[in-house]
Amino acid sequence: QVQLVESGGGLVQAGGSLRLSCAASGRFFSINAMGWYRQSPGKQRELVAAITSGGSTNSADSVKGRFTISRDNAKNTVYLQMNNLKPEDTAVYYCNADLTVGSHRTYYWGQGTQVTVSS
Repeated sequence: QVQLVESGGGLVQAGGSLRLSCAASGRFFSINAMGWYRQSPGKQRELVAAITSGGSTNSADSVKGRFTISRDNAKNTVYLQMNNLKPEDTAVYYCNADLTVGSHRTYYWGQGTQVTVSS
């Protein structure tokens, strides 16, 4: 059974920072890519940032220059450092992992962690 366990969400004032973590555990052969998505009420889930196994990253224009995604392959963990947070960043943040399980590639989701930015 594969699990993605997220941590690090919370309440912060505008301009503040938070760091999200997501650790993958269970039986899988490899992690191909990991990423963070977010969803706020009434809106579709959107990609925030993603990172490949080789370290290549991409991020949404709305967070460029403020958010940084990184990963620790030895710990099967991905991080999202969020700086200069804005009220519009308020959302539930979900970790996503593209894993090879056996001979198949499968996407997994974490349970989500709430990030609330007050003005």
